[in-house]
Amino acid sequence: MPDKKFLDSLYDRYNDRKFVHPDPLEFLYNYDKPAEREVVGLIASSLAYGQVRQILKSVSFILGILGPKPSEFLKSADSAYISSACSSFKHRFTTGFELSEFLLNIGSVLKKFGSLNECFLSGYDKHKEILPAILNFVKELRMGKCECYNSLVPMPAGKCAYKRINLYLRWMVRKDNVDCGCWDNIPAKKLIVPLDIHMHRVCLQYGFTERKQADMATALQITECLKKYDARDPVKYDFALTRPGIHSSNKKK
Repeated sequence: MPDKKFLDSLYDRYNDRKFVHPDPLEFLYNYDKPAEREVVGLIASSLAYGQVRQILKSVSFILGILGPKPSEFLKSADSAYISSACSSFKHRFTTGFELSEFLLNIGSVLKKFGSLNECFLSGYDKHKEILPAILNFVKELRMGKCECYNSLVPMPAGKCAYKRINLYLRWMVRKDNVDCGCWDNIPAKKLIVPLDIHMHRVCLQYGFTERKQADMATALQITECLKKYDARDPVKYDFALTRPGIHSSNKKK
């Protein structure tokens, strides 16, 4: 495994917004209010699968529907209008129906709890690990017709890595030159590494895990390993660890 000096130097180098593009995180920078950032962040992170160009295109399409105040729009959204506006949408496995139900469910959560932050806190216990709160949050987002399969919201079984939800939480909780966190009631030490195939490959390379499956057990193992480098903020290294491969790949195109 690398030493702390190496990881910290990697973080210092890539903790800069100039390295964010192309990443759906950049959409959050266009919103100043936490109420809007948390909604935009959930939409952007939920679509963070597939080719990055399509991700950016899909998020832009949705934000175009929601207007400058997505949170306010969804609280009073007309279901017929949302369904019609999303009817032509397609993002890899995600259909327009799934998207419309997802957006309407976000609106329902906002009306029920007042904010996505309050919804998450309804299942959060500061004395316990964060996974139960993640599962509760997912259940709330899957209410209504989204209780069936939906490619935007994972099933609350607790086995998959919940990469997109953990990515969302990183954006919401952490605050530095890259992450623009707006939830100040959850400590960064509780976060779990957003684990996808690329991050898994990097972590295998550095010896942060020996597990071959990119599931929740592996994500937790990697997070525990990174706590040895920074116990208060282990997920701070996530962005920096994935940037070198992403930017070298972009240069080749």
